Amino acid sequence: MPSTRGASVIFLAVMMALAGCKIIRTPTAEETAQSASGGFDPDRMVAEIWDSKVVPYLDRKAGPFSEVASLAASDADAAGAKYGHKEKQGSSPWTFAARLSGTIIKAETKSRSAYVEVDADGDGKADARVQIGPAIRGTAIRDSLDFVNFNEFKNQIEWAQYGKAFNTHVNGLVLEKLTRDQLVGRKLEAVGAYPQPAKGQLPLFVPAQLTVSG
Repeated sequence: MPSTRGASVIFLAVMMALAGCKIIRTPTAEETAQSASGGFDPDRMVAEIWDSKVVPYLDRKAGPFSEVASLAASDADAAGAKYGHKEKQGSSPWTFAARLSGTIIKAETKSRSAYVEVDADGDGKADARVQIGPAIRGTAIRDSLDFVNFNEFKNQIEWAQYGKAFNTHVNGLVLEKLTRDQLVGRKLEAVGAYPQPAKGQLPLFVPAQLTVSG
């Protein structure tokens, strides 16, 4: 059985150890997730530059759709130099910024990847397919911007998440407000971007700004 003095020494040692301990707050699930990903938050990153950089850039860079499409069909590099952007690495296609104006001649609104087809030159035929979400294919908005690039990101996964964040932002800010009824015959005005399409395919346009009237 330990002596009274021995017990006192043990008690004092325990108290000194406790005095040196620091109470650590249990992190929240969100903090844990951010820590695991190095604090990477693509939705926040997009929101922070949308009004100050993305919209002004597209307004400045976008050309009339008919002009962009015509030049791209004859000389993609010339159209890209004037209206487009692509990563210097690899063989990625040009992504063009354009200002689209025309009449909606077809609307597919039942799918999550909903879209409208637009006649931009008045010949009664579709010239572009405009994505209206909520699911948006591709990463045209991200890829049209010359002030972001892959080398700023840790890996391909972060780069892909960043591209998806632009689509999410567009859907919440612009596309969710769009009325889906009786779209055919109405006038569409949009500023956005689209990747160079394969021959015979309609440009797949992603709007950053969109107005439907009439």
